[in-house]
Amino acid sequence: MPALLGVGAVFYALWLHGVFLPHWITWNHKTFWDQSGAYEIQLNHKSVQVLHSGNLLWTSPNTIKVQEALCCDIDNDNTDELILLCWKIGRFGRHKPFWIEKDESNWSQHLFVYELQDTKVQPKWMSSYIGFQARTMRTNGETAPAVRLWLTDLDGIVSSWFWDFWGFTKEKTDVSFTVFGDNLIHEPIYRYGLQQEPTFGFLFENIQDVIKNSDIAVLNQETPLTDNPQQYSDYPRFGTPVNVGQAIVDAKFNVVTCATNHILDKGSGGVDFTKEFFSSNNIKCLGIQTTDETDYCPYEIITRNGIRFALLNYTYGTNGIQLPENTPYMVHRFNSETQIRSDIALAKQNADFVIVFAHWGTENTQQIDDFQRKWTQIFLDCEVDVVVGTHPHALQPYKILKSDSGHPMLIYYSIGNYISAQPKASCIKGGMAAFTVSLTDSGYDITDYSLQPLTITWHKGGKYSTSLN
Repeated sequence: MPALLGVGAVFYALWLHGVFLPHWITWNHKTFWDQSGAYEIQLNHKSVQVLHSGNLLWTSPNTIKVQEALCCDIDNDNTDELILLCWKIGRFGRHKPFWIEKDESNWSQHLFVYELQDTKVQPKWMSSYIGFQARTMRTNGETAPAVRLWLTDLDGIVSSWFWDFWGFTKEKTDVSFTVFGDNLIHEPIYRYGLQQEPTFGFLFENIQDVIKNSDIAVLNQETPLTDNPQQYSDYPRFGTPVNVGQAIVDAKFNVVTCATNHILDKGSGGVDFTKEFFSSNNIKCLGIQTTDETDYCPYEIITRNGIRFALLNYTYGTNGIQLPENTPYMVHRFNSETQIRSDIALAKQNADFVIVFAHWGTENTQQIDDFQRKWTQIFLDCEVDVVVGTHPHALQPYKILKSDSGHPMLIYYSIGNYISAQPKASCIKGGMAAFTVSLTDSGYDITDYSLQPLTITWHKGGKYSTSLN
């Protein structure tokens, strides 16, 4: 019996020491400092020590085994917190839910948060059981209030956590995009709308559920808007009733791309009106700048689920219509490779993911031309993440390309028309580009993509509609 007791005591001591913790754990060893440089943190042998001016302030309790540690301003109070990914026996601390009679006797993984203030290390958050096992812990590298804690589980799935008043909240880490092609409003379309359905809701009635279920919905607004009935017009110089713009707002689109070959059809006044209308309705309007926007703004940033997307939009030309001399940035064009490379480099510095909307290609053909090939290679060299093309009024291929460095780029060469009165068969078959961007262990990646067919239908009575096949 004494021998059995001795074995039991040894086993219990080893258990308390953490010898029987999971073998997959990597116990990190490192020395680092908080952002002020005042606190030195040493992680070694499953324990953490905090020093200030060379003096030992604090040592982690011997009841926990520390797998990883880091400092960041997770709660946005302008001082760093010490965050430990650690193991302890049981799921609860001194306080547990009233319905739990007895805590577990197994080791479980936790997050502990401590304040580093006034040369003290104070517990901040100990209600810390995370509900799964994390192989790694890191931050997204941002400063408050955008700091996120990224935990990678045993299957390689990354979850993102932010500080929400009193504790961590898990956030969605997928962002879904739907992108629609040329909203090309010919006279038969706007004439029917003005006479029969002046809200123009018929334009988007068949895709409302798609837009609602998308995190970011984008439309290429091919033609300039106007509130002057005398300027309503068809090809070759379009003027589109502002009712169409209101229908885009009502449909809940998030982004419109406006750098097209027709955007100058009503001169600088048409550009000003279009940009101001969408901006005043909280829709990101890409590729154009008003007369008053004299500083070059090559991209817009839109953020969803903690991911910052830089959105750029260029057109091959404006049908020979010249920009006013004093507004060289009114329409963003493919006129300088050096400038566009610089635009993309700047966007990559300020965003997590870069998307270019390119108005290019040869009209009414499903074949890719040399202009598209040239700029595709430039975008690939610049490590753009997604390119979506419009203008040809016909569907063209889509695929994932890889740069020499291995960077993947999803490209849709042309997604065709969203709606138009063009009679050619190729022009009534458009597509909806759909892709999902997710947080992965290697960063933000495309985890799903497709091109869903669209069909434009003319109805007796003059109505045009677009529907997903």
